[in-house]
Amino acid sequence: MPKTSARLLSLLSLLQARRAWPGALLAERLDVSPRTVRRDVDRLRELGYPIATTKGPDGGYRLDAGTRLPPLLFDDEQATALAVALQTATTSGAGIEEAAARALATVRQVMPARLRRRIDTLQVTAVEPPTTRSAPQVGNGVLTALSAAVHAREVLRFDYAPASPATADDDRAGTPPRRVQPHHLVTWRGRWYLVAWDLDRDDWRTFRADRITPRAPTGPRFVPRDIPGEDVAAFVTGRFRGSDGTGDWPCRGEVVLDLPAAAVSPHLRDGVVAELGPNRCRLTLGSWSWPGLAAAIGRFDADIEVVGPAELKAAFARLARRYADAAADGPTGLTAPPPGR
Repeated sequence: MPKTSARLLSLLSLLQARRAWPGALLAERLDVSPRTVRRDVDRLRELGYPIATTKGPDGGYRLDAGTRLPPLLFDDEQATALAVALQTATTSGAGIEEAAARALATVRQVMPARLRRRIDTLQVTAVEPPTTRSAPQVGNGVLTALSAAVHAREVLRFDYAPASPATADDDRAGTPPRRVQPHHLVTWRGRWYLVAWDLDRDDWRTFRADRITPRAPTGPRFVPRDIPGEDVAAFVTGRFRGSDGTGDWPCRGEVVLDLPAAAVSPHLRDGVVAELGPNRCRLTLGSWSWPGLAAAIGRFDADIEVVGPAELKAAFARLARRYADAAADGPTGLTAPPPGR
């Protein structure tokens, strides 16, 4: 029979794992008598754990919510997941950055040495919070291997799957592994990316972690380069926006829309809208190209006055011609939808 302290920890771990446990099943899992289970439950209650008893033939125990937070137990994977979640909480926008940092320090302090080393290695930069769209899952082993290479500053070799699964086997056959100097592991809208210096292409690259299959062993150590702008969040943001790494959109324009600001602002991520009247607002928005910006503004289905620059006005003219040609070449016999549809 295990010692009382070890048995109490095992009992608490079981109670945290599921909603309710029959008493006989708990006794079987702990290899003790039902009477011993009852005594151990009473000890946990004295320590502040709100354990409720269920009556009946299959009566047992469940861990309920209490008036204060008692000590909790986490297995290795739960502790790692908690640390990653606390690191990425910096982009939640809920004003919990300082609290998350203090919580991570508290969790780290009570971790075993092996887990502290893993958490210290797994450094994540959260650039933007997740969207509602589900993102591909990345195995814990892959994240651990990438973060270990970043932490050790060792050249990483890996196979990189193509974007199309249908051609994965053909494209991967005979393709040499990528060789990079890994610098940062980041999250962008729910996806994991590795920011690295590509040794074969002599340039900075961002790689989707769900498409990476690391190879062992890692290569020699390297002296890390300075990332452009010395700000990894701005660099990643700029790369996805097609800019020079400053983090801003390469194309930004200003228009006046015949819509109230309240009707426009819910559909913006990083635009700026200002109320000009009951049914008019000024919108400043960015995009990766001028036609892309014009198309993004056109989705509001309202009269538009271009404030500037001239490139945006030219993009509207180009799209107008393109849309007119598409309408002229389209199938006949179609009736136009009523206004506002």
